[in-house]
Amino acid sequence: MLDSTNGVYIVAQTPFDERGNVDLDSIDTLVDFYRQHGANGFTVLGVSGEAGKLNAEEARQVAQRYIKTADGLPVVIGVSNPSLAQLTQFSHEAMDLGAAGVMIAPPTGLQTDEDVLGYFAEVFQRIEGTPTVLQDFPFASKVAMSVPVMLQLIERHREIQLVKEEDLPCLNKITRLREGGGRRVAILTGNNAMYLPLELARGADGPMAGFSYPEMLSQVYQLHQAGKFEEADDLFDVYLPLLRYEAMGFWGVCARKEVMRRRGAIRHATMRTPGPRLSARDLVEIDRLVARLERRLAR
Repeated sequence: MLDSTNGVYIVAQTPFDERGNVDLDSIDTLVDFYRQHGANGFTVLGVSGEAGKLNAEEARQVAQRYIKTADGLPVVIGVSNPSLAQLTQFSHEAMDLGAAGVMIAPPTGLQTDEDVLGYFAEVFQRIEGTPTVLQDFPFASKVAMSVPVMLQLIERHREIQLVKEEDLPCLNKITRLREGGGRRVAILTGNNAMYLPLELARGADGPMAGFSYPEMLSQVYQLHQAGKFEEADDLFDVYLPLLRYEAMGFWGVCARKEVMRRRGAIRHATMRTPGPRLSARDLVEIDRLVARLERRLAR
């Protein structure tokens, strides 16, 4: 069950070939790469997975390939969609394919607490019993969910078993969710893992994030679990310049894909149109950041 989730859930990229077609073969190498570097599970077709650029059949193929290649590791499928009909259909398809659950953020346009509560009441009438990750990401959804409303949703809908918390300030929100009482759900954090050690100290159960060096996510989590908090902070600091570079929205995802291409995880660093392209100067910056990181790791 997702409510007992802990560890590192990698927000997986959707690989494309040089023409922008979905590269299903690179999903196989991506899963191997993530698994070798400590992934405990995967989140597929999230915002940084470019879900909004896929048609329905491509989304189904990507979900199916990740679930098959994960070979038993849990896979959460992002199904957020302004169309409730499409969200419902894809949720059922994802679960039929073997997903561990689905991830849903409120759609743009909800303005009040009553709007949010009413929307999710309708959602869970349609996908009753489906293990669900409630994604709190107002930067993308444009919907602010207060802690009291989120606690009400958790109590009303047992389908909600995990919260992906990436509102800002995330630290205080994690604390308030943990202190809110009621049914305990897992909390994993996003925001490109920029605040990971602090979030773990506030009660998060791990990251749900992407990074071109996923071993950092798993190692920081393991050190924190072992009570080696200073060592966790020191290791996190080594990776921080590149992590910060990859935290610049879709442009940062483009940089992440380039680093992962260099590491052999995917064949191409293509972002599907509309999407950024790296300049020659960008590539020089990535060269320098990766070289500095590798030198520090060698020491």
